[in-house]
Amino acid sequence: MSHLTWREELRTRGYRVTPQRQLVLEAVRELEHATPDAICTRVQKTASGLNLSTVYRTLDLLEKVGLITHTHLGAGAPSYHLAEEADHLHVVCRGCGEVTDTALDLADPLVERLRHDLDFEADARHLTVMGQCHRCRAATGVQDADRGTGTA
Repeated sequence: MSHLTWREELRTRGYRVTPQRQLVLEAVRELEHATPDAICTRVQKTASGLNLSTVYRTLDLLEKVGLITHTHLGAGAPSYHLAEEADHLHVVCRGCGEVTDTALDLADPLVERLRHDLDFEADARHLTVMGQCHRCRAATGVQDADRGTGTA
């Protein structure tokens, strides 16, 4: 995203371009799946007087304008990333907490089934699949053949 693009987007919607908005947007870009607390910590390295409530208000505005989006990667605060990079699914390991982005089209069968069976139009960009990565399964002794069988 060029600086002109996000600046113009804010201005065309009647919002001022402020240093706080720029710092929050840059932190979202750098941190990727970042919580408001992590974004605030990053921003405070440059602007120590900026508080968490300002970060939340700025995140809300940037999402309203369409520059960022959020997802829930488990319990707790949402995670934010750039809207232009939001076309992916999130796979989160319950064991180690690793977040992996994967192709959005993996959800196509589910989205189509929801459309067909329930006449529901799903937005899979907000889909987070919780599970256990191969490293955590190996560490606990769960093998691929054991998945879904209730054995460990």
